[in-house]
Amino acid sequence: MASDLSAFKILLKRDLTLAYRHRAELANPLLFFVIVISLFPLGISPESKILQGIAPGIIWVAALLAAMLSLDNLFRSDFEDGSLEQIALSSHSLPLLVLAKVLAHWLVTGLPLILLAPFLGILLFLPESSTVTLIITLALGTPILSLVGAIGVALTVGLRRGGVLLSLLVLPLYIPVLIFAAGAVNEAARGFPVAGQIYFLGALLSLSLTLSPFATAAALRISLS
Repeated sequence: MASDLSAFKILLKRDLTLAYRHRAELANPLLFFVIVISLFPLGISPESKILQGIAPGIIWVAALLAAMLSLDNLFRSDFEDGSLEQIALSSHSLPLLVLAKVLAHWLVTGLPLILLAPFLGILLFLPESSTVTLIITLALGTPILSLVGAIGVALTVGLRRGGVLLSLLVLPLYIPVLIFAAGAVNEAARGFPVAGQIYFLGALLSLSLTLSPFATAAALRISLS
């Protein structure tokens, strides 16, 4: 167990170091997130009442698409240089190593989205009462996007043009997260309780943390066989 935890830490540090060395690729999803949200006041209307009503949906759709934009890099470089095969053949627990890679992916994509979202909410006149709910839903929802997306990436990593197939596999699984997260922010803006939506997102996160590493590990073995 100690050996597996040591391998977890080493792989996490390695992926974070590689992400830092490729800062341009790291910035692409964040710039996409900011640009998409910034264009809505220009394309729809600058009126605060209109933007206020659609702000939760805009932010969450942009976050979902930004997360998908970065998914392909989760295993692609390791697959191309042979590192992924070495990871799969190692004596360490593959689901635990997969979890390390997913955690690194979330730290460099999901966490910055959470930090940027409140400022972009101000741009869309999102009420202060719902900003805390927005942060909570992103904190619960973005790890789900990374965990579920890892399964789709693992299944398509061996394909040359797996981007379209990845979207078809992953997007339907993202819909419950989008519905409950955006709905919670909308209800918070109206002054209604949002405990139900938050609990549902928490349950989805627990389920994803439990099942996704094993499903991703199995998918990687299929892709590498």
